[in-house]
Amino acid sequence: MGKHYFIAIFIFFLGSPLLLGQLIDFNRDKPYEKVFVDTDNFGASYLQQLEDSYTHAPTDSLQFEILNDLAYYWHTRNLIKALNFTEEGLKCSLAKGDMLWHGRFQITQGAILLRMEKLDKAQEVLEEAKAKVQTKDLPFLNTQLGYVYERRGQLGKAADYALEVLQLGEELNDKKAIAMAYSDLSNIFWKQAKYDKGLKYGIKSIVIFEERGISDLDYDFTLYVVANNFLELNRYDEALKYYEHALAIGERYGFYNNLSDVYISLVDLYAYLGKYRKAESAGLNAVKYATYLDNDFMLMRSWLSIGKLQNLQGKYKYAIESLQKSLDVATAEFGDEYYLSQVYEALGKAYAGNHDYMEAYKAFSKYDGLKKEIFTAESDQRIALLQTEFEVAQKEDTILMQQGTIRKQKSNQMLTSIITGLLLFLLIVGFVAIRINRRKNKLLQQQNQEKEFLIKEIHHRVKNNLEVVSSLLSLQSSHIGDKKIKDNMLQIQNRIQSMSMIHQNLYQGKNLGSIEMKNYFNILGDYVLQSYGTEQRIVMVYDMEELELNVDIATPIGLIVNELITNSLKYAFPNNLTGVITIKLVQKSEHLELTVTDNGVGIEKGKELSGTGFGTQLITLLTKQLDGKMVLHQKKGTSVSFEFQNHKAA
Repeated sequence: MGKHYFIAIFIFFLGSPLLLGQLIDFNRDKPYEKVFVDTDNFGASYLQQLEDSYTHAPTDSLQFEILNDLAYYWHTRNLIKALNFTEEGLKCSLAKGDMLWHGRFQITQGAILLRMEKLDKAQEVLEEAKAKVQTKDLPFLNTQLGYVYERRGQLGKAADYALEVLQLGEELNDKKAIAMAYSDLSNIFWKQAKYDKGLKYGIKSIVIFEERGISDLDYDFTLYVVANNFLELNRYDEALKYYEHALAIGERYGFYNNLSDVYISLVDLYAYLGKYRKAESAGLNAVKYATYLDNDFMLMRSWLSIGKLQNLQGKYKYAIESLQKSLDVATAEFGDEYYLSQVYEALGKAYAGNHDYMEAYKAFSKYDGLKKEIFTAESDQRIALLQTEFEVAQKEDTILMQQGTIRKQKSNQMLTSIITGLLLFLLIVGFVAIRINRRKNKLLQQQNQEKEFLIKEIHHRVKNNLEVVSSLLSLQSSHIGDKKIKDNMLQIQNRIQSMSMIHQNLYQGKNLGSIEMKNYFNILGDYVLQSYGTEQRIVMVYDMEELELNVDIATPIGLIVNELITNSLKYAFPNNLTGVITIKLVQKSEHLELTVTDNGVGIEKGKELSGTGFGTQLITLLTKQLDGKMVLHQKKGTSVSFEFQNHKAA
């Protein structure tokens, strides 16, 4: 960590105002060193330099070039001001009859409009510009069109534009265009949850950007995209390194849009690491920069990240408020189904955590609908083609990565003499820090043991409280003569008992966050048989290996199994028939399979599960909560199968 810190200091001094070059001097042979093309040796005040100079340019083309750069890079700080400069350029170029520069200003206008959520207008302007600009301008134009489709959630179409940019870049030998194409493909793969592929394309882009030697807006964004893929692959240290690099560039040049992006992702990273204070601070920074930029897309995602963090902390009421703010920001023209689906998914979890199951069901229904719109079969086919192309290019990837590694090694050698002198100081500081950390570790170990004891005690008390409620229901039902009401009371007792057993397993087990399901089903089955007095004629079979599941998925599965065993006992074995009920739970690579089978009389022909009973509604809601699906089989008894997503397995 120390090494990267001192490298950052060294780079900071190299880029300090004392060493910055002058961008514009109309007395030079080359009067304008184009920002982020010829040089990046300047600070955050470069926009003021461009604004002060463009009106004094000796030629129209030079004036338009400076004004276009001024307009485009203002969109990283203030979209309204950027659009004003663009409209000035459109007006001046049209007055001069210069349609080439009019088309280039339209590309900049399209880039700004799409970030103002005016996607249809942005597409219209960009399509109109195609007939006016030169071939060398098309990679940048098509990149912006790709962003329009990506913002709409049409990832397959966005991938088509990225491939077109890649082809143009190779034909024109435009390294920047090639790097941008790989960067966009990396981002698309990330959204498709294909993180290994996304990382490979991102690294390819980084290598080409570093060959250019220019730290610009798109290089900054690519660092963020690569970090996102590292984050999803649980490679947290590498993700943090790339995020910090992106922050340093964003702060130097005032890229508020990228800064907001990075802070949004840092909320997730710090949350995964359990550093909730840092996560909360990152969320506030994300909102701050999105507000500076006046960008609804950034602001919506900032509140989404805060809401997801609050869900993780169990602050469900606050999470509902934050996620509602996110939805309020997303206007009717917002168009990005990908992030809208994430908001509704997080909102469903928040409502469920707050025990508002009806609103949770509505939110999850919206999430399912949006998810189906994004991940279409057409999109998957296009992404599959990209994967094939990627496999062919893997050898080239390896060579590029090795070249990048060699360049970094040479840079490190130049800094060795500086770092060696500083290491002596670090050793002394490190020795003192180690002694302090040892004391802290002992204290933390003691605190962890105390917290573990308290958590177990909480589970114990919750279990006892649930059993008190069950006993009260049992006492109350003994005074009720109506058999139907007594049966309903018994079912409620069994549901409460199934949750009580979860908490019993948690405080008795070694792992405070997971349940061993075979043992749990065994205890649950015995209890339900005894509660109905059927233990002498019904046999429970548990056709499964030992399997640990996260408590968040174990609890609803336990309730589902309780309902199905109860249904079998009530309807499958009339007139004191004997029989067998089998429970099977299998963990696959990407999902869980649950099957509950009885060899009873089955469901009569002509009858169907109507879904009008509370038990059936409860099973349906719990299945939806687990992002699962249910199938009913009727052959030699009744069999109900479920398939759940495996993202919460322990």
